[in-house]
Amino acid sequence: MTVGANESANRRDFLTKKAKEKRTIRERGFLWETRNRIFAWYGILMTGFIGISVPIFSELVFNRVDTRVREDLVEELETFESFVAQRSSDSDTFTEGDLKKIFQEFLYRQIPEDDTFLITFLNGRFYRSSPRGRPELLQEESELMRRWAKLTKKEQGEEKTSDPELGNILYLATPVIIDGQARGALVIAHTTAGEIQEATEVIIIVCYVLLVGLVLALILAWAASGKILVPLRSIASTARLISESNLNKRIPVQSSGEMGELATTFNKMLDRLQAALTTQKAFINDAGHELRTPIAIVRGHLELIGDDPQEQRETIELVIDELDRMNRIVDDLILLAKSERPDCLQLETIDISLLTQELYTKATALADRNWQLDAQATGLIVGDRQRLTQAVMNLTENAVQYTTETDTIAIGTAIGSNYVRLWVRDTGVGIAECDRERIFERFARASNSRRRSDGSGLGLSIVKAIAQAHGGRVELVSQLGIGSTFTLVLPLEPPQEKFRRK
Repeated sequence: MTVGANESANRRDFLTKKAKEKRTIRERGFLWETRNRIFAWYGILMTGFIGISVPIFSELVFNRVDTRVREDLVEELETFESFVAQRSSDSDTFTEGDLKKIFQEFLYRQIPEDDTFLITFLNGRFYRSSPRGRPELLQEESELMRRWAKLTKKEQGEEKTSDPELGNILYLATPVIIDGQARGALVIAHTTAGEIQEATEVIIIVCYVLLVGLVLALILAWAASGKILVPLRSIASTARLISESNLNKRIPVQSSGEMGELATTFNKMLDRLQAALTTQKAFINDAGHELRTPIAIVRGHLELIGDDPQEQRETIELVIDELDRMNRIVDDLILLAKSERPDCLQLETIDISLLTQELYTKATALADRNWQLDAQATGLIVGDRQRLTQAVMNLTENAVQYTTETDTIAIGTAIGSNYVRLWVRDTGVGIAECDRERIFERFARASNSRRRSDGSGLGLSIVKAIAQAHGGRVELVSQLGIGSTFTLVLPLEPPQEKFRRK
């Protein structure tokens, strides 16, 4: 009944959050949502592109039409001049009658293009044209025709009109010279209304196509933007389902691109948060358990303390001892917390040979054991001398607790090309294989533990944290009944120092 009530409450909270988010989106406006903004920008860019493209396209089409018409006029004129040159070379004399025959034969043979007019003049008067039907502006009595009839040199131009069915008139005119005088003329005229209409129809069709394309592009952009943003919605919905008590949700990775990378990064972040939360919970539980015992002891003895001075003295000594143990636990916890910060180390250049001798000297004072110095490396390393000493001494104290007076404890160092190794070896009880990973956890105890001290259970955790802070690791080789070897494998130069030098 309680589980069902919790599920209903969670569902109700989720729906309430969803409703609040929708209301917030409505309050922020249409363009606040990413999909709408992408769609709006895409629409603006596409519309602007079409708005710029249509005038440019229109100008290019009209210029192309004008160029083609002028080229046709030049081609017609070259044909006429070639025809006149051929006919004039056939006879020794070239008379006015010959010119009439030339005009007649040329107009008969040459079929003009649509809206093109071949107009001939003889002795300052209109003679013939092809085709015969001409617009009003090209009638015999018009001012333009009278001007062409008096041509004495080549002329090319454009006559503007107000007639939309006629358009402007592009023309190319050349006189025919006989005995040094202009006896006739040929005018090739073209009205532009037809080309303009055809070009306009083409532009209209292109505009329709572009508009249809714009609509289809916007529809596809709306659908594509929705599909692209699916991982973002998935992230948002997953984030809404995540709470401090539930970090199990993950986003499905469906691509290897930016969205896939985003989903992968988000999932890794959740993994780290879940691991941190799990560690935090375990740490709080273990720390509470470890601190609860000395607190209970202190409180129990203080509540039962009597008036006897001897009893009071013994109780005070016991209380002070428990408070010291609690203080050690707190100090160790603070050290572990600091070890996760990038500035936890005070790096310096260390002579490994002198450090090895110092470690060995300090270790021999801990207890009566068969102490040995396995190896003493020579060279310089970069590290935090105090933290390295603390790590090795923690390993040494751990070895003392698992050995007897007849057992051997050895310390040694060695330098390779990239790493330095510091180890503590003992011939004690050894560590079971199932405990070799767990003993580095906070407050962990080996299953076969026969510890002779009431330490905090944080020693090996501190060793591991110091090694990781130096960019290294801790290696363990152990066998039950034979002994254990703990080795710090550290780079000669920690990552923090390399980064600082760069």
